[in-house]
Amino acid sequence: MKKNKTLIYILAIIIGLVIINAVSSMLYGRFDLTKDKRYTLSEASKQLITSIDSPLIIDVFLEGDFPSEFRLLQTEVRQITEEFQLETNNIKINYINPTEDEATREQIIEQLTKSGLEPYVNTDNSTGKVTQELIFPWAYASYKDKRVKIPLLKRSITQGLQEQINNSVQSLEYAFADGFSKLIKPKQKKIAILKGNGELNDIYIADFLKTIQPYYNLAQFTLDSVATNPQGTLDNLKAYDLIVAAKPSEAFSEEEKLVLDQFTMNGGKSLWLTESVIMDKDSLYNGGTAVSIMRDLNLNDFFFKYGIRVNPSLVKDLYSAPIMLAIGEGSQAQLQPVQWQYSPLATSNQNHPVTKNLELVKYDFASPIDTLKNDIDKIILLQSSSRSKLEGAPAQISLADVTKIPNEATYIAGSQNLAVLLEGEFASVYDKRILPFKIRNFKSKGKPTKMVVISDGDVVKNDVRRNRPLELGVDYRGFEYGNKEFLLNTINYLLDDTGLINIRAKEINIAYLDSDKVKDNKGKWQLINIAFPLLFLALFGFIFNYFRKKKYT
Repeated sequence: MKKNKTLIYILAIIIGLVIINAVSSMLYGRFDLTKDKRYTLSEASKQLITSIDSPLIIDVFLEGDFPSEFRLLQTEVRQITEEFQLETNNIKINYINPTEDEATREQIIEQLTKSGLEPYVNTDNSTGKVTQELIFPWAYASYKDKRVKIPLLKRSITQGLQEQINNSVQSLEYAFADGFSKLIKPKQKKIAILKGNGELNDIYIADFLKTIQPYYNLAQFTLDSVATNPQGTLDNLKAYDLIVAAKPSEAFSEEEKLVLDQFTMNGGKSLWLTESVIMDKDSLYNGGTAVSIMRDLNLNDFFFKYGIRVNPSLVKDLYSAPIMLAIGEGSQAQLQPVQWQYSPLATSNQNHPVTKNLELVKYDFASPIDTLKNDIDKIILLQSSSRSKLEGAPAQISLADVTKIPNEATYIAGSQNLAVLLEGEFASVYDKRILPFKIRNFKSKGKPTKMVVISDGDVVKNDVRRNRPLELGVDYRGFEYGNKEFLLNTINYLLDDTGLINIRAKEINIAYLDSDKVKDNKGKWQLINIAFPLLFLALFGFIFNYFRKKKYT
């Protein structure tokens, strides 16, 4: 009888465990208990991956035995990819160590580097011996017949590795969601690249066009037809969602301005990379000296009505990028980097998704932007440093001046606005004015729209070598500025209706150990964690044996 009760008891336990296991498997869930909800996907990400109807393969190359900073990034990558997997069964992930097999190591490294996956070279001298290790903080995402690369590390020329890892962790969800968007979402929005007013040739904006091409449909749009068919030109322009004016150098006619104004009134977005002063670095290199002169594009009233003014002066900044100059005489001359105050390194507004965690943006001969009072919301996206000064035009500029020590006492103009976002319902420039041509359905008050004005066309200009465009924002030393990312974020923000760009604003707080404090207190904590437990164990054994002998002897 007793034996039967024991068997029934054991059987009941087994059945209970099976039921609990079955119920728990059906009620499986993950709970994000972090304060910043770092492991909770945004609604934009969830909505994006619901449209996946075929296997999406992710190959993550951040695999191996890494330093502690990269182990954190590795863990965070696993966590965020698992969150994506929980939303759909169509996402498959492969974790690959490209340097694991010594036999194929060099070949794989060469293949990955040629495909654009530049490795991070980690230098370690903690043991007294300098060693270097290649780390590939990249992933590939493949869907149907397309594949995109996903950067897992946001590199910076001004930040240490810990800060770069921190920014990378904050950007992981956006990095993967952005990659998925390129694969999944069909291109719907149309961008018109304006031509006909002396804008940059395509070879000088080739890398910019290559960057935005996976997201949008691009087409050239010339305003030359305004002279003969202004209404038809406006009707054609309305078919586009955004216009880009890349460094125009010829004045706009009143008819052209009316077309652009009514495009804005009908809800069209625009990105203006415009200048009020003519000064190109190429002119300096050719002659050694050049004169900056004011450039009148006939857009002053255009921007003034919308609430800004691009002033006809140049911003000089002590916090600036260098240029390469030949220093020395004859055969002894050597190319050396020399600080160039006419190339401000613009800092970003960390409170806006377009510029959050953005690297410095390099300008060349930038003009300051004033904001004026009206009903349009104005957000400063980029500024020069507080150690700036203004130089009026015309002015003679010489390369020989770069070897002179700047008078820092004169750099007291404060931070200057270099890129401004305007949002709201714009009022027409031609409201209560005689129209330059008859127009159907003239609008004096526009639909809600957005506009970004950047006061230097060189922000979008890539260098050209041997008639081939180079990468935008990368200088002769390999330093990568934030120009490309800034322009892409700007375009995405102007055209993004899904809220995907807002993922960039997600705040994640990473708690790091203070390396200096760890180094200073290393001996104390080793003593506490190793010696104290052993001493406590020995003391306990002594006391235990003492009372045991006392009790039984």
